Amino acid sequence: MIASTQDHTPPPLRLSDKLLALNWGLVLLLLLLSAVGYLVLYSAAGGNHSPWAVRHALRLAIAFPLMLLVALIDLRFWFRIAYLAFAFGLVLLLLVEVAGTFSKGAQRWLDLGVLRLQPSEVMKILLVLALARFFHSLRFEDIARPLKLLWPLAMILVPTALVLMQPDLGTALMLLAVGGTLLFLAGVRWWKFAAVGLLALAALPVIWANLRDYQRERVLTFLDPERDPLGAGYHIIQSKIALGAGGLWGRGFLKGTQSQLDFLPEKQTDFAFTLLAEEAGFVGALVVLSLYFTVVLAALFVALRAQSQFGRLLAMGVGFNFSLYVLINVGMVANLLPVVGVPLPLISYGGTAVITTLWGMGLLLCVDVHRSLRIPRYPGPHP
Repeated sequence: MIASTQDHTPPPLRLSDKLLALNWGLVLLLLLLSAVGYLVLYSAAGGNHSPWAVRHALRLAIAFPLMLLVALIDLRFWFRIAYLAFAFGLVLLLLVEVAGTFSKGAQRWLDLGVLRLQPSEVMKILLVLALARFFHSLRFEDIARPLKLLWPLAMILVPTALVLMQPDLGTALMLLAVGGTLLFLAGVRWWKFAAVGLLALAALPVIWANLRDYQRERVLTFLDPERDPLGAGYHIIQSKIALGAGGLWGRGFLKGTQSQLDFLPEKQTDFAFTLLAEEAGFVGALVVLSLYFTVVLAALFVALRAQSQFGRLLAMGVGFNFSLYVLINVGMVANLLPVVGVPLPLISYGGTAVITTLWGMGLLLCVDVHRSLRIPRYPGPHP
């Protein structure tokens, strides 16, 4: 079958047109969040650029130009390579099982010399790419057919299973959440999600029995941090103390007692938001959360303006993935969620997380630059 005659592709944009079409407001928001991250990491080191802040700046200096390059590439390029990139991501996850490096009891990284790559972080974006292409090429009436959903379910469950083997429960749950959201946005009926939810509830005893000891301990600590205040509950208890100590306006830059006196653990990664809230207070934390909210809102506007289904789903998937990072990290440090090791985007220290976050933002900007592009929809959805 040939593509519909209603699909008209506009002339290719010139580089100057693309630069003018870039959402520079969104770029500025990301720069502001990155600057906040530098200050937080500077404070986490006791007022020193080394070791975290300067490395954070170097990674941003590489990742921001890459983000702009991704934004200027034709959206159809990302459409064409979506399945191939997803397969490459699966290969990386398999390589982790064979040649991955251990850290803190988990095997999640590939040592590339200049960078320790965490393929599970990359897979969060690759999954969105692959699912966006799949549902772009699927007719809406086919979404109601269960057999047509086998491919996207496999795309979600295979990398999730590989990530669980590392083990990394937090990232695995994020993959399930991102994948499920794309299914819902593509038009899968709500009752199917309800049925899966009921099955998951019924399987909770089995899931609990198969959790590792430290994973069970995280859940129990979440329910009652005081059960082991000097052990498993120490992190979250100190986080709550620091959050309360910040008050309305905060203790001041470099003046947080919990963070500067090293009571607060992992203050450069998992608990970076806690350090921020202690020193900048409720007002400062609210300002940063407002910046995050504005980024997510921008992603929604990009999705609404996109003319292609691929662009819409890609923008919404990237936006949801970004918001999930923020919600889980903030919920985690406030003891609203179990501690699962999810970083705060562009603020927490971490190489792969920074690069993949800005790569995702580059794809979002790319959708916006090419929002008038209509990608032909084909009858064959399978990779």
